[in-house]
Amino acid sequence: MIYDVFGMCNPLYDIQVEVSDAVIADLGLNKGGMHLVDEAQQRGIIAKTYAHIVNSEPGGSGANTMIGVSLLGGTAAYMGRVGRDEHGKLYNDGLYARKVRPCTTAEEGTTGICLVMITPDAQRTMCTFLGISRELHPNDIDIDTLRASKYLYVTGYLWDTDSQKETVLKAMHTAKAAGVKIALSLSDPFCVARNKSDFLKIVSEHVDLLIGNSEEAQMLTDTQDPHSAIHALEDYCDIAAVTMDSRGSLLREGDVLYEIPSYPVTPIDTTGAGDFYASGILYGLTHGLSLDKSGHLAAYIAAQVVAKLGPRLEELNAREIARILG
Repeated sequence: MIYDVFGMCNPLYDIQVEVSDAVIADLGLNKGGMHLVDEAQQRGIIAKTYAHIVNSEPGGSGANTMIGVSLLGGTAAYMGRVGRDEHGKLYNDGLYARKVRPCTTAEEGTTGICLVMITPDAQRTMCTFLGISRELHPNDIDIDTLRASKYLYVTGYLWDTDSQKETVLKAMHTAKAAGVKIALSLSDPFCVARNKSDFLKIVSEHVDLLIGNSEEAQMLTDTQDPHSAIHALEDYCDIAAVTMDSRGSLLREGDVLYEIPSYPVTPIDTTGAGDFYASGILYGLTHGLSLDKSGHLAAYIAAQVVAKLGPRLEELNAREIARILG
């Protein structure tokens, strides 16, 4: 089987709980914030909130994007390292349920967890423990599935530990040798700030498609606005996409620039919007859509994520998608 996209990122099992403001205060957390915690902290927080679970499913930025590709009707595979534990099994089962092929490696250790605490005002406070995902190793790559894919998709979150970096570079070299195109998501301004020179080298040497928001793209290119940033990237990669929140997005292929308006919705929660935007671009480019049509599709599904609570969608309006692509 040929896959549209082979995704790589940190597998995080998402656990959503409903709690009171008092619980957030008792845990000493900044309400509405995103907190990176160690295993001991995560175990302590889960012990106080586990009885209030309302939903759990496989997550992480790259997995969200692969789920989006599958939801659109594409084929996706996903790799990362999980623990040989309950959450690791649940993670793979959840990917199967979402029609994404798991290519994860299970080792002794703890699966990464993202605990999302939702208060009565719908505010989301997140605590993330990366767990064994940070120990990703080059031997974890499913070479045959990667070579049987149209695109390799890597997130900037993986450029962290030495073993993760080695794995990313091996995957990119393997993809390039097999004629598989390479896409990179800048993922977060923190990732760019910490790895700017490495990212520029990777994009120049390996990447066909670069995706990032305006802050990330401007930081990477030392520019002051998204239009300047996307033009500066002409020297680095064939295709670039820069998102601008409610102002829409910019797509460039060669010296041709497309300005894609945002799809109007009432915003509820922006978590996951960038992940699904990436899935729209990847689906479009692997299914013969023009770049601007791919951009309109990406804008639509990203908006549907923004219009609801949570980072993923359960279904799409096929009639509206047909209208957008018509």
